[in-house]
Amino acid sequence: MTHKGSCHCGRISFEVEGDPEQVMECNCSHCSRKGYLLWFVPREKLRLLTPEDELSTYTFNKHVINHHFCRTCGCAPFGFGEDRTGASMAAINVRCLPELDRSGLDVKQVDGRSL
Repeated sequence: MTHKGSCHCGRISFEVEGDPEQVMECNCSHCSRKGYLLWFVPREKLRLLTPEDELSTYTFNKHVINHHFCRTCGCAPFGFGEDRTGASMAAINVRCLPELDRSGLDVKQVDGRSL
């Protein structure tokens, strides 16, 4: 299934292929403040519908994840990084998929604060 997503103002829009069953809720200082519910997919499953130069980027801690956000509304719909094997991944904030029913998702709690 293809899900359409965007930031709040719509300046950043994208499509992601797949069906989220489990999402991650991390308690690190960044994720907990933003309220992320993250769904990890291979990078090639996410397709930007807007130019990449519309993305602003934030990194912190080990600077291995590029957290992308909209410079207009501040909404952060996804980030890019690599998994433990070096494969390119996208972390989709499922809260930015407006048509997705999140009520049935399995939410895995992750202790990012201790990492």
